[in-house]
Amino acid sequence: MSRETDALAQIHRQVMWNRLIAVVEEQAQIMIRTAFSTTVREAGDLSAGIFDLQGRMMAQAVTGTPGHVNSMAESVGHFLAKFPTGTMRPGDHYITNDPWLGTGHLHDLTVVTPAFHNGTIVGLFANTAHVIDIGGLGMGPDGRSVFEEGMYIPIVKCFDQGVANETFFDFLRAGSRLPVELEGDVYSLCACNDAAVKRLDEMMEEFEMDGLDSLAAFIFDSSRRATLAEIQKIPAGTYVNEIYSDGYEEPVRLAASMEILDDGIEVDFAGTSGLSGRGINVPAAYCRAYSCFGIKCVVAPEIPNNWASLAPFRMKIPEGCILNAPRPYPVSVRHVIGHLLPDLMMGCLHQAVPGRVMAEGASSLWNPPLRGGGAISGQARGNKPVIDDFEIITFNSGGTGARPTQDGLNATAFPSGVRTMPVEATENVAPIILWRKELKPDSGGAGRTRGGVGQVIEFATKGDLEFAVNASFDRIAHAPRGREGGLNGAAGRVAQKSGKTLRTKGFQIIPDGDRLVLELPGGAGMGEPTDRDPALVARDVRDGLVSADNARTLYKVVVSDTGVVDDAETARIRLRS
Repeated sequence: MSRETDALAQIHRQVMWNRLIAVVEEQAQIMIRTAFSTTVREAGDLSAGIFDLQGRMMAQAVTGTPGHVNSMAESVGHFLAKFPTGTMRPGDHYITNDPWLGTGHLHDLTVVTPAFHNGTIVGLFANTAHVIDIGGLGMGPDGRSVFEEGMYIPIVKCFDQGVANETFFDFLRAGSRLPVELEGDVYSLCACNDAAVKRLDEMMEEFEMDGLDSLAAFIFDSSRRATLAEIQKIPAGTYVNEIYSDGYEEPVRLAASMEILDDGIEVDFAGTSGLSGRGINVPAAYCRAYSCFGIKCVVAPEIPNNWASLAPFRMKIPEGCILNAPRPYPVSVRHVIGHLLPDLMMGCLHQAVPGRVMAEGASSLWNPPLRGGGAISGQARGNKPVIDDFEIITFNSGGTGARPTQDGLNATAFPSGVRTMPVEATENVAPIILWRKELKPDSGGAGRTRGGVGQVIEFATKGDLEFAVNASFDRIAHAPRGREGGLNGAAGRVAQKSGKTLRTKGFQIIPDGDRLVLELPGGAGMGEPTDRDPALVARDVRDGLVSADNARTLYKVVVSDTGVVDDAETARIRLRS
């Protein structure tokens, strides 16, 4: 083959690779447009991807969360172990929410669908979505085993050659407080896979492809070589870090030792706290998912995510630690600790490549499940009305950590990447009123670059009637930490409007006439605060993100009532400091 012909073939394969990414992105967007749960259609808590016949992920949708997509990357192999490709037919759909075969807890449904071209199976499409209710205690940390946390679905066929498995759907509807929404979400997951199968068939027809093996080999070889090349730019050595979660019964220590090798990066989690008796435990696949993501953000962010680009990142997760929960330990809110893992990884990498790593952020989502109605209040309430039963989850985020050359992002989800749910969407589907949702001044850690600020949210029901919150919050006792002299972000707080401080985790009642107030953490700062440009400090004061007092105290910048820097006074106090 001539050099010109080989170059043309390379371009041709790259075009097909890009087209494949477009197919799975359409798959994800169809799920968003057809989903019943607000967690999917508003927050984008999902993943979508295409796999070869060995269960290796070839491409993922841009839309979605790393916890879903990177753990889903392992799950297709489990489906194939039970249902080999030779048994699959067009129109078949397989489903599970098994935390150890899927994406870490029962609230995630994973659907796998075979793709056929000219009558031959050529690949598999998979997706995952977070549903609002799967029965049991609901999404919260109070369960003492996975069996208390909800309905457990093994890998089963939910559609057989396009025909619904009505026995499966009977069990599904009977086990949920929101049967219509749950059934609708399953249909949505299957429909978006069907659409992806059709688009793949059209693509293969257009490019005159008989199968995906050749394209898969190109994707995997290119991705692996590119990832190893980036790893080899990182100084070799072993780097250690630790981070603390508020935990449930007691604080949780997450420890990591990261070794940079020529053929990959190995992380050993020895020293991490043991298993919890409550639902904050993390299945190993979810630990790998967010650990790999944290490394990849720093080491190889531009390389598409697939089986081969993830393969060089290897994890040693000791048995008995909270990051390697076995069945049937409770795992419902595994994200609380799982979302801290990128910060743990970046703390190691900051020692090797400090200019490429951000400061710690709020990290863990604050997504309170809210419940109300007769199930909470009962029927005997005298003259007080009873609101309709409801179950809703809202997704909210604190600030991200400061970056080496830019400020952190305000009230933005990282590492999960989910969108903030609009107030109107929540109020439309449940008798909830959000009286306040605003950025929290002075919550971003001061630094040369400032941490993103958190937010304050105030929830109530219509009529200020009692309701319940299943709290699963973190970064309250252990605020995000700054780097290189940057200050910590502000810690979070959970309280009733009347002033009572609530537990950070667990099922609690907000009584009649009171409201739930969440103060979300801010991201930490990067670099010495006095190295920050005074003009940027003044801008933050004008924007309401930093108070004039903190500008003077932390940044040594004097800002007038009109938001203008007093250069002379600033110079004097900086000189004195």
